[in-house]
Amino acid sequence: MSRGFWLGMLIFCAWLVTLLGLLLVDPLRWSPPALLLAVGVRTFLQTGLFILGHDAMHRTLVPARRWFNDGLGRLALLLYAALPYGHCRRQHLRHHRSPGSVRDPDFRSTSSDGPLLWYVRFMGNYLSTAQLLRLLLTWAVVALALARTEPLRATNVMIFWILPLVLSSFQLFLFGTYLPHRHGVCPGEDDNGVRSLPCSWFLSLLACYHFGYHREHHACPTVPWFRLPQLSNR
Repeated sequence: MSRGFWLGMLIFCAWLVTLLGLLLVDPLRWSPPALLLAVGVRTFLQTGLFILGHDAMHRTLVPARRWFNDGLGRLALLLYAALPYGHCRRQHLRHHRSPGSVRDPDFRSTSSDGPLLWYVRFMGNYLSTAQLLRLLLTWAVVALALARTEPLRATNVMIFWILPLVLSSFQLFLFGTYLPHRHGVCPGEDDNGVRSLPCSWFLSLLACYHFGYHREHHACPTVPWFRLPQLSNR
């Protein structure tokens, strides 16, 4: 198996173990710094699920076994936010074919929209009402089950599951779409306005699994996330 597969398994396992463990803790015993750290770790792992789904869309998660690659991609996007793998892959490949154009489903050419409206429309391309209802039902069932053991544990669903998902969606939009694709920010950008973000290797990893190396990703979309820094000339 590829290195991407084993890193993916690590993210999958860490996401599941931290979720199950944190859902069962007593929220009143957490100090503010510890709570912030736990939410930060959960957000980072939540984003990791989408990155795995994204690499699966480019068939780089398990390159030699397409059926396995796509199966892991479906699982990653299902756990991330009940996202449909096939629809997300079609939309994302359209984005790569025509970045920054009217055919790009992720791009908003109307600058007056601002980042917030762009974010809302961006999410609307991937998250349907049916998916949102499935998520709400799942969260409600888990919260009710936790409340039967300890009433305060029901709040853990909001703190350690819903909040990290919301923060992760902002993180992916900001570092994977808005900053790399908005026009008129950096000199030397290519014709489609695709640019990379200047930051260190470590900050690039924390920000969005190296998708700040966005020009490199668009130039070589079959390179997995952990190898993107190797393509940079910065």
